[in-house]
Amino acid sequence: MRISVEFIPHSETDLVRDAATVCSVMPQANAFNIPDLIRFPLRKWHACKFTREMMSDSIPHIRAIDIAPDGESPLVEAIQAAQLTEVLIIRGDPPRDMSHKTYPNSSEEITRRIKRRCPELRVYGGFDPYRHGFRDELAGVRRKVDAGADGFFTQPLFDLHLLEMWSELLRGYEIFWGIAPVVGGRSRAYREITNRVIFPRDFSPTLGWNRSFAGRAVEAIRKLDGNAYFMPVKVDLSAHLSELLPA
Repeated sequence: MRISVEFIPHSETDLVRDAATVCSVMPQANAFNIPDLIRFPLRKWHACKFTREMMSDSIPHIRAIDIAPDGESPLVEAIQAAQLTEVLIIRGDPPRDMSHKTYPNSSEEITRRIKRRCPELRVYGGFDPYRHGFRDELAGVRRKVDAGADGFFTQPLFDLHLLEMWSELLRGYEIFWGIAPVVGGRSRAYREITNRVIFPRDFSPTLGWNRSFAGRAVEAIRKLDGNAYFMPVKVDLSAHLSELLPA
C-alpha cells in the first residue's frame, strides 16, 4: 500500500518544514504530492527537488491548460532532469490573473502528448466521485485510460459506502483514494457548494471526526489493495496526522 501526502508549496522553507513533519509523525508515508499553484512563486519541479531529498517518490501536478501547443518537449525534459517517474495531470482551474497564459487543453490531450514523448513515465489522472454522475465520471475514466493514464488520484471521499461502490466500478485500476479533513462550517460549505459533496449523516466538521474517519478509510482502502492520498488542507499537520495510522 502506498500512502501519499500533499503539500501546498508556499515557499522552500515551508515545504521543507512540512515534509520533515510528515516524515516524523507519519513514517508510513512513502510519497509526496506537489500541486502547481500559480499564485505561489515556487514551481513544481523546484519543489520536487527539495521533497525528493526526504522522500524518493515525489509526484508533481501538471495543469493541462498551462501547456503550450509545442510545450510537451520541454515539459518531458524537465521531468527527466528532475529524475521523476510519476506525474498527475489535471485540467487546472483558470487563473485569477488573466495575464497568465493558458490554452484550451484537456487533461486527456496532455496525457496523450506526454506519453507519446515519454512512454515509460507513469501518468495519473484526476477523478471526482461527487461532482458528476456515475455514468459521466466513468466515461471520463475511460477517455483518460485511452489517452494513456496508468491510474487515478481521487478528490477526497467522506463516506465509506461511496468508496466501496466506486472501488467496484474502478476495479483493475491503480487508485489513490483521497482523504482530506473538513474542519469548521466554512470548510464544509465550500465542499458542499464547490465540490458537491454529500456528507454522511454522522459527519461532524471537527478534527476528531476527521481523524476517526481517516483511520477507518485507510483500513478499508488497505483491504481493497488500494493506495491512500492525504490532503491535509488548512489544518495542523502534526495534529491531524500524528499517530493516525498503526505502526
